[in-house]
Amino acid sequence: MKSNQGRKGGGGSKDLRAGLKYNSRLENMNGFEEGLEFLPVNNTKKVEKRGPRLWVVLVAVLVGILLLSLTAGLLVWHFKYRNTRVQKIFNGYLRITNENFMDAYENPNSTEFAELANKVKEALKLLYSRIPVLGPYHKESAVTAFSEGSVIAYYWSEFRIPSHLVEESERAMAQEHAVKLPPRTRTLHSFVLSSVVAFPTDPRTVQSNRDNRCRFALHARRGELIRFATPGFPNSPYPASARCQWTLRGDADSVLSLTFQSFDVAPCDDRGNDRVVVYDTLSPVEPRTVVRLCGTYPPSYNLTFLSSQNVLLVTLIINTERRHPGFEAAFFQLPKMSSCGGYLRGAQGTFTSPYYPGHYPPNINCTWDIEVPNNRNVKVIFKVFYLLEPGVPLGSCPKDYVEVNGEKFCGEKSQFVVASQSSKITVRLHSDQSYTDTGFSAEYQSYDSRDPCPGKFTCNTGRCIRNELRCDGWADCADYSDELDCQCNATYQFTCKNKFCKPRYWVCDNVNDCGDNSDELGCSCPQETFKCGNGKCIPKSQQCDGQDSCGDGSDEATCDRVSVVTCTKHTYRCQSGLCVSKSNPECDGVKDCSDGSDEENCDCGLRPFNRQSRVVGGKDAEEGEWPWQVSLHALGQGHLCGASLISPTWMVSAAHCFEDDRGFKYSDPTLWTAFLGLHDQSKRSAEGVQERGLKRIISHPSFNDFTYDYDIAVLELERPVEYSSTVRPICLPAATHVFPVGKAIWVTGWGHTYEGGTVVLVLQKGEIRVINQTTCEKLMPQQITPRMMCVGYLSGGVDACQGDSGGPLSSVEADGRIFQAGVVSWGEGCAQRDKPGVYTRIPVLRDWIKEQTGV
Repeated sequence: MKSNQGRKGGGGSKDLRAGLKYNSRLENMNGFEEGLEFLPVNNTKKVEKRGPRLWVVLVAVLVGILLLSLTAGLLVWHFKYRNTRVQKIFNGYLRITNENFMDAYENPNSTEFAELANKVKEALKLLYSRIPVLGPYHKESAVTAFSEGSVIAYYWSEFRIPSHLVEESERAMAQEHAVKLPPRTRTLHSFVLSSVVAFPTDPRTVQSNRDNRCRFALHARRGELIRFATPGFPNSPYPASARCQWTLRGDADSVLSLTFQSFDVAPCDDRGNDRVVVYDTLSPVEPRTVVRLCGTYPPSYNLTFLSSQNVLLVTLIINTERRHPGFEAAFFQLPKMSSCGGYLRGAQGTFTSPYYPGHYPPNINCTWDIEVPNNRNVKVIFKVFYLLEPGVPLGSCPKDYVEVNGEKFCGEKSQFVVASQSSKITVRLHSDQSYTDTGFSAEYQSYDSRDPCPGKFTCNTGRCIRNELRCDGWADCADYSDELDCQCNATYQFTCKNKFCKPRYWVCDNVNDCGDNSDELGCSCPQETFKCGNGKCIPKSQQCDGQDSCGDGSDEATCDRVSVVTCTKHTYRCQSGLCVSKSNPECDGVKDCSDGSDEENCDCGLRPFNRQSRVVGGKDAEEGEWPWQVSLHALGQGHLCGASLISPTWMVSAAHCFEDDRGFKYSDPTLWTAFLGLHDQSKRSAEGVQERGLKRIISHPSFNDFTYDYDIAVLELERPVEYSSTVRPICLPAATHVFPVGKAIWVTGWGHTYEGGTVVLVLQKGEIRVINQTTCEKLMPQQITPRMMCVGYLSGGVDACQGDSGGPLSSVEADGRIFQAGVVSWGEGCAQRDKPGVYTRIPVLRDWIKEQTGV
């Protein structure tokens, strides 16, 4: 970088004689003589002119040196640092008001594109010349694309600006300007640009523009779905230090819908070096950013985004050397909305933000005028509400918001209600030009102001809930008003220190149900009570009474007599059709059914040793420690999923592993290889490892590839395996088997050891715990079904991750036998706080497994 230093010389140093002036002419000599004075000889000291003392001379010299140093420093700062030139790249867009768009402008190699681009560059140069903080420092400009309206040009400009002028130049560029290029001849019209605006940007985006190896231009026509992906996806990772751009277009008067169907790039970091960014223009300017993505997203995550016009720009900038598959995406065009909002009439109805559950577009304003019958009032219930924007502080709504009754709402909110004191209400949605979210789903209702919730409890927020939810220990009102001023039932409920009522059987279960941990304090059971295996305390009278009062069966497990009871969905049914009172009696070494059926087919869940040493947050497993763990390899892709062995010929895995995708037929069993007894992925031919092909893949017919409900599949091996010290089956639980809240369960697999990491070689294990289902549903609203269970830690730290899918959750029962509680299914990230892993429940689907396999 060159510096603009001043030249030396000129006034830099003066002739030393300039301070010793005297006049040698003789005409002044007479005046000198007239002033002579003769003194007596004994006063000769008086004629000596005394000089300054030595310390005065030293001080003067030092002051002089300091002044010279200060002057030199100021000169150096002025010429070297103050005038240091800083490279600044500005990305922007402008409108050419007196030109019409033509198809040739989409092709940057066309003559028409080049001619128009040259005019734009000439106009920009003229504009910059009129702005003192820009003109002298402008180096070059380039036009990257054109789009409709009349013609919008996207460009970047490079400057070398003195450091002290950078802020002023940024302000000047961000202001909207206009410029007119005069006609070159009388027959040509002038060239008019308006709305010229630009913003500072990462210089690497210019590098992307100059490098055509990873630049793509795509245009979706009506009714056409266009797919695109990072280079090499999915067979190989994208290139290191990638710089890629995808220009997406639709026809005029359309908008684009973009969906990332698979997303796995380098993890986010504090410096923001690795990212995929989507812009609502064809120029990468921060104020028009729709979304910024990095890391890995689960299949349940909503990654559909809308444009406000007929273009989008997708950029990929990666600086790390980590190897990741990248992403696959698809887009298509939709007709542009002629209006947003509308007039809603009637006693009740529903409405959503535009394109819900996809992200609403940027730069929109929608108004819904709602009116119910005159003799009624109206309220709006927001059932889902996500208007969250990065960098916006809580409680402030300066960008995207919903306005009702003059009050603005934004951020992420649980269900809430806004009511009007009349039969009319107006709801407004405002979206600025940048980041968007999934928006809202709402319902409006008419009500009688004298009884807003007929037959129900009215929350202070206006929400109506069933009366039985009042004082049940769970906050069903967003403001907890249903749990305030409660009188707890001493027989069935525990009174927390914070006055919440919680079920008494939750006390001392190692879960902080109260929120203040008061239900877990003093958990040594009092006299005349029985302490359950899960830590709960029950009256001794409830032990061995034929009822599972503990919830884990421990109060009935050591009884001398197991009674026959009426069959329910919670009781174990013997082959004879009779049901026994004991919880989880199967394969526990005790004959509880009169026909002995609870102890049949129990050559499972045992291993040659039972180490109790304490995946993400996990550590290396011992060889043979989990002999039912299977590694599934897809042709040419290596390890992709896990599975569990349940018999010599059958395995259990996750259905999502076998969904056809990206031209690869994952549902074809001949493309898979199963490795059993494997410990180290680099030693697949080691002694004890058994390799088998697949004969059949049977996914559950109700599997939903969007919600991952019923995420289970059974796999038949082409020939049976031989049981050994490293290959054995896991026990399948009965449909009534209970894995209580707080129970320790093990997750195993060869997946990533951290979010965004890579598949490991040695089998990993991690201990996690069953989480209350209601808590699970609250953490991930509208995503959890009865076929799913949350297991992990709310504090994060240990979890399954990519590559563990299909593997087993192994639960060690009291006698050391191991049952499979679940199948690794999905999760938001890996080992994140308040984002536990989600697993398919085996007991709920036990009958289906039996129907398919006979096991």
